[in-house]
Amino acid sequence: MTAAACSDEEFIGLFTQFGASQTARELGTTERNVYKRRASIEAKTGRPIFAPTTAPTDNHPERQCMEVENGTILVASDAHYWPCIVSQAHKAFLKACQTLKPKIVVMNGDVFDGASVSRHAPIGWEDRPSVSEEIEACRERLEEIRKSAKGARFVWTLGNHDARFESRLASVAPEFANVSGMHLKDNFPEWIPCWSLWVNDEVVIKHRFKGGIHATHNNTVTSGKTMVTGHLHSLKVTPYSDYNGTRWGVDTGTLADPYGPQFRDYMEDSPRNWRSGFAVLTFHQGRLLWPEVVHVNEHGAEFRGRVFDV
Repeated sequence: MTAAACSDEEFIGLFTQFGASQTARELGTTERNVYKRRASIEAKTGRPIFAPTTAPTDNHPERQCMEVENGTILVASDAHYWPCIVSQAHKAFLKACQTLKPKIVVMNGDVFDGASVSRHAPIGWEDRPSVSEEIEACRERLEEIRKSAKGARFVWTLGNHDARFESRLASVAPEFANVSGMHLKDNFPEWIPCWSLWVNDEVVIKHRFKGGIHATHNNTVTSGKTMVTGHLHSLKVTPYSDYNGTRWGVDTGTLADPYGPQFRDYMEDSPRNWRSGFAVLTFHQGRLLWPEVVHVNEHGAEFRGRVFDV
């Protein structure tokens, strides 16, 4: 850990002014210890501590970097939260947050659906929730997650549906740029926003990269990292090994019901190769173990050879 003579307030001042590398030099310790100290203070205060290059700005922060020596990260994506709809996968995710006690919880894009601001024209007279109704639903569901994963850090990597919120405002009311409330992140201050989360410089968590049925394979081959993505709703783990060892492409599925009303009209009652669930990333001595998924269906949540009621 960093030097005991440095108080939490002094540490926060150093980190927000200089970032991890310079703070480590100032305190005569390692960057890893600096990141551990930051995580400890954030857990105590419930507030994120930003380095100068990752402080909140009017634009969505590009990247967040975090360290996990031993512990679990839970990654869910594509919740597409609508009012009055609580999916089985969401309930299972709350249970996992309570029992696995993750260090970090990541909502990996498309928490907000944006049905009424979609670039797609309405199909007939379909009933879509308003933006305010969706925002309220997102707040309720995300607060349930925060209460279930006490002590964790909470990260929201932006998805293409999330981007609808600001894209619509930028296109119809550009003069309101930089006004508080005009950015999606303004409505969710407890969640750290970014395009991607890098863990131990080994794992990259972002909403999407490659497309198609071989996306998980192509993601890890192309990036050279273990890459955890959503977007395609497929829920799977694909290993890839070369001279550098083994890494993985992970698809985190969807927290929504694949046949829920969010998708009913534009999918035109077509079959869909989607699965509800989420990913569990476990780290041991700084190294990612084989990634796991929780599959949620009408029987319950399937995990590690058991079926759990949700």
